This record gives sequence, structure tokens and C-alpha cells, in this order.
Amino acid sequence: MFTGIVEELGEVVGKEELADAVRLTVHGSVVTSDASHGDSIAVNGVCLTVVEVLEGGSFTADVMQETLNRSSLQKIGVGSRVNLERAASLGSRLGGHLVQGHVDGTGHVISRSRSENWEVVRITLPDAISRYVVEKGSITVDGVSLTVSALGGDPGDEFFEISLIPTTLQLTTLGAAAVGTVVNLEVDVIAKYVERLQTADR
Repeated sequence: MFTGIVEELGEVVGKEELADAVRLTVHGSVVTSDASHGDSIAVNGVCLTVVEVLEGGSFTADVMQETLNRSSLQKIGVGSRVNLERAASLGSRLGGHLVQGHVDGTGHVISRSRSENWEVVRITLPDAISRYVVEKGSITVDGVSLTVSALGGDPGDEFFEISLIPTTLQLTTLGAAAVGTVVNLEVDVIAKYVERLQTADR
């Protein structure tokens, strides 16, 4: 479980193609400072298991084909910057919201509008998860816990907007996500549980 508060910007320093998976080597001195084999680290919002911690502040993780098919990790390569967060521990502050690291779908950036103190980013909203997204509700974009500032579009062509403060622009990949960039989306898990409970007795 994560909180969606990115601890550092890491960098992919290795990518090994396997038969039905990819082994990534990611540099991140903060998240590896106390990491060990089997720990969970979110990479752009995808929960990955540490295979090995390397000298110099890097770790390796295997990404299976299912995860590659459902997330933007299939598009990253050596040199890509990634958002990193260690799993939350009991007793730690919940600065964002409860994030599982299980990507529900991907969207892409369709516009960016700058203002003096923040930037509004508009992202496509897949039909399969649009019912879980509400204005002023929580959503995770590439591992960053954010508040939905607006919803719009027509059925089948919906979008949502997020408003990014300078800190988020500077310390996460969203600051450099150009129009067309594919991003990982995870909706609030509580919405999915509520839906399941409402339909369980039908």
C-alpha cells in the first residue's frame, strides 16, 4: 500500500528483455536507502517487487507481460525519469490517499494550461474507469495522489483535469509530461468496493 506522495524522481538505468517480462534497473538513492529483496516500490504508480538492491543506489525489478500490457511501463526505456515511492509503513502519515499500486488503466495528456501559480493538466479518461472518478475526488496519476479539479467531455470521449502546484511540477514526472504522454491511472479503491457491495445481492 502506498500514499501517492512521490519520494524522489528516479531514472531507469537498465532494461533487459526477458521471454515474457522485462527486468528494469532503476536508480533511486532515497527509496533504496533501506530497501531489501522482496520490498515493494511504486514505479510511476506500479507496485513492483525488489529483486536485488545494487551498490550505488539502484534496484532491479521484474515486470510481467500483464503489467506491461496494462501500464505505461512498456514505453519507458533507459534514461526515462520515473516517480518512486516506498510502501507505506504502519504509523506513517497518510499525506495523499490509499493507493494500491495496481493500475486501472492509462490515459494521455491532451492539454496543459499554465497560470501564475499552478498548471491545469487535462487527461483522457478511459470508459472502463470513468464511473469511479468524481470531481474533488482522488485519483493517482503516474503514482502521484491528486484531486480531480474538473470532469468533461462526452460519453466515450471523457476527460478529467488536475491542477498541479509548483512542488508537484518540480518533483514529479508530471512537470515534464508533454501533450500525448501516456500516464498510469489508479482510481480510489473505495469506489470499487462500494460498487461491488451494491451489486453483490442482485
